[in-house]
Amino acid sequence: MGILANSVSLCQFQVLLENPPDDLFAWASEQLAAKAFRPIDRGSEELSVGWVLVDDPQSSDFSEPRTFWRDHYLVFSLRRDQRRIPSALLKAHQERVETEFLAAHPGLNRVPKQKREELRDAVRGTLLSQTLPVPAVFDVVWDTRTGRLGFANLNAKVLEIFEGLFRQTFEGSRLIAVHPYGRAEGLLDEGERAALAAENRAGGDSVLEMIEGNRWLGEDFLRWLLYQTLTESSRYAVNRPGPAAAGEGFVAYLNDRLLLKGGSESGVQKVTVVGPQDAFSEVRTALSGGKQITEAIVHLEKLEDQWKLTLKGETFHFASFKSPAVKIEKDQITDAASEKEAVFYEKMHVMEEGLQLFDSLYRHFLDLRLGADWPAVNTRIVEWLAAE
Repeated sequence: MGILANSVSLCQFQVLLENPPDDLFAWASEQLAAKAFRPIDRGSEELSVGWVLVDDPQSSDFSEPRTFWRDHYLVFSLRRDQRRIPSALLKAHQERVETEFLAAHPGLNRVPKQKREELRDAVRGTLLSQTLPVPAVFDVVWDTRTGRLGFANLNAKVLEIFEGLFRQTFEGSRLIAVHPYGRAEGLLDEGERAALAAENRAGGDSVLEMIEGNRWLGEDFLRWLLYQTLTESSRYAVNRPGPAAAGEGFVAYLNDRLLLKGGSESGVQKVTVVGPQDAFSEVRTALSGGKQITEAIVHLEKLEDQWKLTLKGETFHFASFKSPAVKIEKDQITDAASEKEAVFYEKMHVMEEGLQLFDSLYRHFLDLRLGADWPAVNTRIVEWLAAE
């Protein structure tokens, strides 16, 4: 799904530039054009990856500012075209050409290894030339004010392709995944970061080590939010900058679907609880048995506006992030391009407000989790679970 879709999966990064250019547009235009998408529909190449316009995935022309530069945002798309040959089809053709080769060489009982590889390459090339590439497009929004970048896909292989191409395109840049620990660092001041660092359980500072070693952050956050959902008012106040005013109230709670995991002698066990919940009795029983919530649907509400997302607890990726519907007054639009821009800005507004509410909720949790009152809060949660 694209960034403007009603529901979008979102992975966030922080972009660091070693030497920020004076003319960001000219620099970005040149870099994106250098790694622009090149079509392969008339050849036999297996894969092509590059950048295209977010409003026109058939175009890789980044010469005009309006096509990818919108106020403080850079917006473009990653396009990947790939030819795929079904393994059964490849095997059938391979067997046919090997049979034909042996028939032409009756003195051989089997095809020599080197010849088999040559035949396989030839078969693969022929099939690729007869196969149309399948396109896939993934949107990118880069907020140049904050350095925060959103990528509209959560697939691990696609993320790897994106990160690699981004670094090749913008040399000297660093992409840092916004995982639970990193997100916490960004929300805390210097003194509070020291308290967070004291809780850091990672064996190193790589992204994978930080995610793996600090699973407790996502687990404690979701367990606490479940407790808040069932025992408290679920009302919070905005404490982060953004579209919503500081101190403005909002509601946050869990519902609809939760995924829990726990280890045992037989391996990792998973429990999925689906549907509107009343007392979450099944979830509380699983938590009491040592399992942890690793994924849950989080609801955010402010006045009549509602946001919903599936939070991946280990990475803080947002799956199916749904924001309030975008409404544009048609009489204020002069042309199709203006309408697209208006929709984009309105979509960014509601998405950023939802992220602001989530960060405010997470900051509220961090104040408790890193504060002196956490042992007492945790004891109440444990006793509440045991009372089930």
